[in-house]
Amino acid sequence: MKKYHKIALGITAAVVLLAAGAIVYHQLTKDIVTVQSAHVVREDLISVVTASGEVRPKTYSNVLGEGIGKITEIVVKEGDRVKKGDVLLHLENIQPDADVQAQRASIDSMEAGLHVAAANYDSAVATLAQRQADLEKAKFDWERGQKLFQEQLTSKQEYDATKATYDSAVAALNASKAQVEQTRAAREQARSNLDQARAVLKHTADVLRKTTYTAPIDGIVSYIAVRVGENVVPGIQNATGSFLLTISDMSVVTSEVKVDETDITNVREGQAAEVTIDAMPGKIFKGHVTQVGELAILRSSGQAATTQTTANTQEARDFKVVVTLDNPPETLRPGLSSTAKIQTAQKQAVLTIPIQSLAVRSHKDLEEAKANGGSVTLAASKQPLTPAQKDEITGVFIIRNKKVEFVPVQTGISGVTDIEILSGLREGDEIVNGPYKALRTLRPGSGIKVDNTPPKREDSSSSD
Repeated sequence: MKKYHKIALGITAAVVLLAAGAIVYHQLTKDIVTVQSAHVVREDLISVVTASGEVRPKTYSNVLGEGIGKITEIVVKEGDRVKKGDVLLHLENIQPDADVQAQRASIDSMEAGLHVAAANYDSAVATLAQRQADLEKAKFDWERGQKLFQEQLTSKQEYDATKATYDSAVAALNASKAQVEQTRAAREQARSNLDQARAVLKHTADVLRKTTYTAPIDGIVSYIAVRVGENVVPGIQNATGSFLLTISDMSVVTSEVKVDETDITNVREGQAAEVTIDAMPGKIFKGHVTQVGELAILRSSGQAATTQTTANTQEARDFKVVVTLDNPPETLRPGLSSTAKIQTAQKQAVLTIPIQSLAVRSHKDLEEAKANGGSVTLAASKQPLTPAQKDEITGVFIIRNKKVEFVPVQTGISGVTDIEILSGLREGDEIVNGPYKALRTLRPGSGIKVDNTPPKREDSSSSD
C-alpha cells in the first residue's frame, strides 16, 4: 500500500471517529436544558397592592348657582385661601336691591299704620269704659225715677226723661262695643299686613343675598368655572344650577385610587400605605386606608356596576379605595396623579422564592412524566380544591443531581418579586428560576445545566 493511501485511510478513520463521537455526544446532551437557578431563602415579606388614582381633599364644596343674574365681579382667583363666609363673587343686584329698599319703606309705613290702629283700639276701649259708667248712672236714675213715680212724688215727664236717658246710655254702650270690635279688627289687620310685608322682605332680601356668593367652608379655591359677564341660573327640580367654583379643604388630603377586583379582598381599613405623586418625583408620603368601596366600578365608563345589565358583563372592574395621607404638604393640589402601595400583609422570616419560579402542570402531564421515569412528587393538598384547581397543580422544579423534580407547593402572601412558601420546600433548596421559555416547557426528570451568568446586552448601535 502506498504511503498516500495510508494517509487518506487514516484521515477517513479520524473523520468517522469524530462523527461518531459527535453523534454520541448529541445523543447524550440532546435533552439537556440550560436553566437559571435560585435558592429557597428565609426573609421578611410584605404583600403590596398597587393602584393608581388622584389626589383629592377629604372635604370639598362645589359652589352652584342659587340666584339668576350676570356676574359683575369675581373677588378670588384659583389658589387663594379663603375662610368660611369670605366673599367669592358678585352678581348684578340693581333690581333685587331696589325691591329690598321698597319693601323696607312699605314696612315702615305699615308699622306706623299699626301704631295708629293700636291707638284707635285703645281709644275705643276707653270710650267703652265711659259708656259703661254712663249706663250705670242712667240705670240708677231710672230706677229711682220709677220708685218716685209710683209714689207719685214726681211727674210723668220727669219719669219719661229718665227712661229716655237710660235707653240712650244702653244704645251708646252697644255702639262703643261695636267700635271696640272694629278697631280690634283694624289693628289685627294692620299687624297681619305687617307680618306679610316682613315675609316679602325676607324673600327679597334672600334674592339679594344670592347675588353675593360666600365661601361655605375654609379651604383654597381649587377651580373657577366662570368668567365676569357670564349669566348664572339657579337649579330647578331635576337640574343643578350653574357650576361656579370649587372650594377644597386641603387640611385632610386623600389619594383616591382604583384597586383591581382580584386584589380588593386583601384590602382593609387601617392598612398602611405609601403614596407617590407624579408631580413630586422621589418623594414618598405615608398614609393609611380609610375607606374601601363596596360597589364595583366599570373600568371603561367609571360607573358603578349596579344594574342587572352591567352585572352580567365580563368587563374588568375596579373598587374605589381612599388612602388618607398622614402629613400632606401644603403644595398639594386636587387632581394630581398619584400611586398608592397598600401593605395588605406582612410576615417575618418566612420561606420565599421568586414568583417567576412557580410553574403550573396538569395532572395528565405529571402522570405521563412519572410513567416515563420522570421525578414527580404529588403531595396531598391541605385545602379543598375547586374543579379548575383539581386539574392543575402549582409547583416548583427542584434541581437534584443535575435533573429536575416537580414538587407541588402551597403559597402564602405575595410580595413585589417574591412569594411565601407554606409547604413543599425547605430552606436552601435549589430551584429552577428561568428562563421563562425553558420553564414553560420543562418536564420532570429532564437533565439540566445551570447557567446563572447575566445575559449579554444587545448592541443598540446601528451602522450607517
